[in-house]
Amino acid sequence: MAANAQRELEMDLQFGPSGFARLVLVGCLNAQNAAVSWNRLEQEPRVATLEKLEVDATELGFCDGAGLALLRYLSMGLMSPNATVTIRGLEPGLEQLFQGFTLADYKTLRPSPAAKCHSIPEEMGSGIRQAAADLQEQVEFLGSVTRNLLPVLSNRRLTRWPEVRRVFELAGANAVPIVSLVSILVGLIIAFESAQTLAKFGAQIFVVNMIGIIMVRELGPLLAAVLLAGRSGSAFAAELGTMKVNEELDALQTFGLDPIRFLVVQRIIAAVLLTPLLAIYATFLGVMGGALVAFALGFPWSLIFHQLTSTLKLSDIGFGLSKGVVFGVIVSAVGCLRGLQTKEGPSAVGISTTRAVVTSIVLIVMADAVFSVLFYALKL
Repeated sequence: MAANAQRELEMDLQFGPSGFARLVLVGCLNAQNAAVSWNRLEQEPRVATLEKLEVDATELGFCDGAGLALLRYLSMGLMSPNATVTIRGLEPGLEQLFQGFTLADYKTLRPSPAAKCHSIPEEMGSGIRQAAADLQEQVEFLGSVTRNLLPVLSNRRLTRWPEVRRVFELAGANAVPIVSLVSILVGLIIAFESAQTLAKFGAQIFVVNMIGIIMVRELGPLLAAVLLAGRSGSAFAAELGTMKVNEELDALQTFGLDPIRFLVVQRIIAAVLLTPLLAIYATFLGVMGGALVAFALGFPWSLIFHQLTSTLKLSDIGFGLSKGVVFGVIVSAVGCLRGLQTKEGPSAVGISTTRAVVTSIVLIVMADAVFSVLFYALKL
């Protein structure tokens, strides 16, 4: 039997008189050759008309889950509906596994058929249904968050402040290095690129004015939000997605704890608090990067400071902060939603993480466009 376990599968299908057939299996029946054997038996037209089928597994040295699915399929008469099927010769260990192999196990382990090609209208309809279902889940999620957020804000004892501080540190304080590097480099790049063009008009000093407006009103909050989405929003989705796969969220509900109030609200509060701070920090470093370029071009610090103070207003800083608050809500809410939407499977968490980052960035850009149009319409 040990020697047979190392052999490739040999399948001998012998047809006898009066609708009788004998199937002899020798060697190793595993996931690789089970699918081939399955297709071979299904393509044999005489199998479907049998009255009696005997499967001899005496020389079968190894059989895994896919092989047991094939044997169970045969024993249930699904391949030969009118036949009486007998399976004999299984060793005691395999016999015990075979007897405990159910129809649900067969459906799970059976090799999946090739994907069917759908027409363009069918694909469009499927996409529209998925989009509508996702929109419904988003509306339900926002309603649940709003319902749980209001009591938490009105009663501080309902908030898990240690969890808020933990998320604040992981998502905010630990993101300072990458935000610092990207912000100062973006400020340097914009200043160097604009200085070449403004030099043609003898207006290089206005590099400071431009970098101040761009970073305060636009790029500072946008950079902070995009970096937060890629670094922390994905982490929210991965954490909640892993908890969903491990059935920890179901355990919370069993104990009477709402996952929205217990996990999501704390992350949203932390993100709303930290995103404006990161936006201010990114804005400051971006402006400093542009100021360094202006200083390298020969302008004194006093003139650079004068240009900044004469261009920027408190309202510009307020616009940047308001964007930071909205972007923080988007990043945290989308990350938590995608985490709660995680399906089953080994790649489910990765899919949720990718969806969280992509959706967050798209919504951030859309929200930024709405802010720009609104500020322009209000002449602010």
